[in-house]
Amino acid sequence: MARKILLVEDEDAIRKFVKINLEREGYQVFEAGSGEDGIDLAKKEHPEIVVLDIMLPGIDGFEVCRILRQEFPDLGIIMLTAKAEDLDKIMGLQFGSDDYMTKPFNPTELSLRIKSLERRLDAKNTKVPQASVINHPPFELDTYARKFYYQSKEVELTPTEYIIMKLFMENPGKALKREEILTRVWGNEYLGDSKIVDVNIRRLRSKIEQNPAKPRFIETVWGMGYRWFIAEDEQ
Repeated sequence: MARKILLVEDEDAIRKFVKINLEREGYQVFEAGSGEDGIDLAKKEHPEIVVLDIMLPGIDGFEVCRILRQEFPDLGIIMLTAKAEDLDKIMGLQFGSDDYMTKPFNPTELSLRIKSLERRLDAKNTKVPQASVINHPPFELDTYARKFYYQSKEVELTPTEYIIMKLFMENPGKALKREEILTRVWGNEYLGDSKIVDVNIRRLRSKIEQNPAKPRFIETVWGMGYRWFIAEDEQ
């Protein structure tokens, strides 16, 4: 069955062009010209991926992203922006998107970004044959159920956040370069920059750190990347 993609874009020409190209790739595409219509279609059709413009009439893309992320934690979201400023990109990621692209863009690049996101969705949602739990008190990662717990309470993670946490917990105490995280999570063919790693780390810290400004668990390795803290009695 073709994977469902919801395209939320208010410019008719862009929306039709993107839809034609995605349908050629074999996707089932639903389209909406406003944020409100996009939310309604998402609830009706349950797409796996949403391609979402920021500048929309009525509810803007940031708010749509926030609503969809709360309603559908496992949804893949790629945001489109007509601006090149980092602020829009960072805001989109902070609201829960998995990736972003700046317009105008090459449809081939969008297709590659979607395929990269598909792999992350599959990595999170495909269950392994046997149960496997990684324990780093007060955290627990159940790789069979694809669930993450902090102090025995489930923490909702996006597909991208889940893969990052799995990478960290499989490599406790190891300093991971940004480029290594980017490759392991987004894939070798990812065409964006490494800032997407930093924003996802910031978002993870907001979910698991008591004081994200002074992180205890996800440590910054200055000039390099990040390290997952492991207590001495666990080593």
